[in-house]
Amino acid sequence: MQVPTVSITGVPDPLPEGLHVLDVREDAEWQAGHIAGAVHIPLMELPERLDEVPLEQTLVVCKVGGRSAQATAWLAHQGRDVVNLDGGMLDWEAAGRPMVSENGQEPGVI
Repeated sequence: MQVPTVSITGVPDPLPEGLHVLDVREDAEWQAGHIAGAVHIPLMELPERLDEVPLEQTLVVCKVGGRSAQATAWLAHQGRDVVNLDGGMLDWEAAGRPMVSENGQEPGVI
Protein backbone atom coordinates (compact mmCIF):
# COMPACT_ATOMS: atom_id res chain seq x y z
CA MET A 1 0.00 0.00 0.00
CA GLN A 2 1.31 3.42 -0.99
CA VAL A 3 1.49 5.84 1.97
CA PRO A 4 -0.19 9.15 1.10
CA THR A 5 2.54 11.76 1.66
CA VAL A 6 2.91 15.52 1.34
CA SER A 7 6.00 17.72 1.60
CA ILE A 8 6.02 20.87 3.73
CA THR A 9 5.62 22.97 0.58
CA GLY A 10 2.32 21.17 -0.08
CA VAL A 11 0.88 22.06 3.33
CA PRO A 12 -1.03 25.36 3.36
CA ASP A 13 0.17 28.05 5.77
CA PRO A 14 -1.81 28.71 7.83
CA LEU A 15 -3.46 25.31 8.10
CA PRO A 16 -6.97 25.37 6.64
CA GLU A 17 -10.09 25.02 8.73
CA GLY A 18 -11.08 21.35 8.88
CA LEU A 19 -7.56 19.92 8.56
CA HIS A 20 -6.53 18.11 11.72
CA VAL A 21 -3.00 17.29 12.87
CA LEU A 22 -2.01 14.06 14.64
CA ASP A 23 1.42 14.00 16.30
CA VAL A 24 2.70 10.46 16.95
CA ARG A 25 5.97 11.37 18.68
CA GLU A 26 6.88 10.46 22.26
CA ASP A 27 5.94 12.68 25.23
CA ALA A 28 9.32 14.46 25.56
CA GLU A 29 9.33 15.32 21.85
CA TRP A 30 5.76 16.65 22.08
CA GLN A 31 6.50 18.75 25.14
CA ALA A 32 9.55 20.36 23.47
CA GLY A 33 7.54 21.62 20.51
CA HIS A 34 4.46 20.79 18.49
CA ILE A 35 1.85 22.27 16.17
CA ALA A 36 -0.81 24.20 18.08
CA GLY A 37 -4.09 22.31 18.16
CA ALA A 38 -2.54 18.96 17.25
CA VAL A 39 -3.78 15.73 18.81
CA HIS A 40 -0.96 13.87 20.56
CA ILE A 41 -1.05 10.06 20.46
CA PRO A 42 2.34 8.31 20.57
CA LEU A 43 2.67 5.72 17.79
CA MET A 44 2.66 2.73 20.15
CA GLU A 45 -0.64 3.90 21.73
CA LEU A 46 -2.42 4.47 18.42
CA PRO A 47 -4.30 1.13 18.16
CA GLU A 48 -5.95 1.50 21.57
CA ARG A 49 -6.66 5.23 21.05
CA LEU A 50 -8.01 5.07 17.49
CA ASP A 51 -11.30 6.67 18.58
CA GLU A 52 -9.35 9.86 19.43
CA VAL A 53 -8.15 10.27 15.82
CA PRO A 54 -10.36 12.72 13.92
CA LEU A 55 -12.50 11.17 11.19
CA GLU A 56 -11.90 14.17 8.92
CA GLN A 57 -8.76 14.81 6.88
CA THR A 58 -5.72 14.51 9.13
CA LEU A 59 -2.06 15.39 8.64
CA VAL A 60 0.14 12.91 10.56
CA VAL A 61 3.50 14.14 11.85
CA CYS A 62 6.56 12.87 13.73
CA LYS A 63 10.19 14.03 13.84
CA VAL A 64 11.37 13.08 10.34
CA GLY A 65 8.45 11.19 8.79
CA GLY A 66 9.22 7.53 9.57
CA ARG A 67 6.88 6.90 12.48
CA SER A 68 4.18 9.06 10.92
CA ALA A 69 4.44 7.04 7.69
CA GLN A 70 3.78 3.87 9.72
CA ALA A 71 0.85 5.56 11.46
CA THR A 72 -0.51 6.91 8.17
CA ALA A 73 -0.39 3.47 6.51
CA TRP A 74 -2.15 1.86 9.47
CA LEU A 75 -4.78 4.61 9.76
CA ALA A 76 -5.47 4.52 6.01
CA HIS A 77 -6.01 0.76 6.34
CA GLN A 78 -8.57 1.59 9.06
CA GLY A 79 -10.41 3.78 6.55
CA ARG A 80 -9.17 7.16 7.80
CA ASP A 81 -8.46 10.14 5.50
CA VAL A 82 -4.80 10.70 6.41
CA VAL A 83 -1.59 12.00 4.86
CA ASN A 84 1.99 11.78 6.14
CA LEU A 85 4.16 14.89 6.41
CA ASP A 86 7.39 13.90 4.67
CA GLY A 87 10.28 15.45 6.61
CA GLY A 88 8.10 15.73 9.68
CA MET A 89 8.54 18.32 12.40
CA LEU A 90 12.13 18.97 11.31
CA ASP A 91 10.87 20.32 7.98
CA TRP A 92 8.01 22.13 9.76
CA GLU A 93 10.51 23.91 12.02
CA ALA A 94 12.95 24.61 9.16
CA ALA A 95 10.13 26.26 7.20
CA GLY A 96 9.51 28.61 10.13
CA ARG A 97 6.02 27.28 10.77
CA PRO A 98 4.57 28.13 14.19
CA MET A 99 4.99 25.77 17.14
CA VAL A 100 4.15 25.77 20.83
CA SER A 101 5.80 23.96 23.73
CA GLU A 102 4.56 22.40 26.96
CA ASN A 103 7.80 22.76 28.93
CA GLY A 104 8.06 26.54 29.35
CA GLN A 105 10.97 26.70 26.87
CA GLU A 106 11.17 28.14 23.37
CA PRO A 107 9.49 25.54 21.09
CA GLY A 108 11.86 23.27 19.18
CA VAL A 109 12.18 19.79 17.74
CA ILE A 110 14.16 17.19 19.67
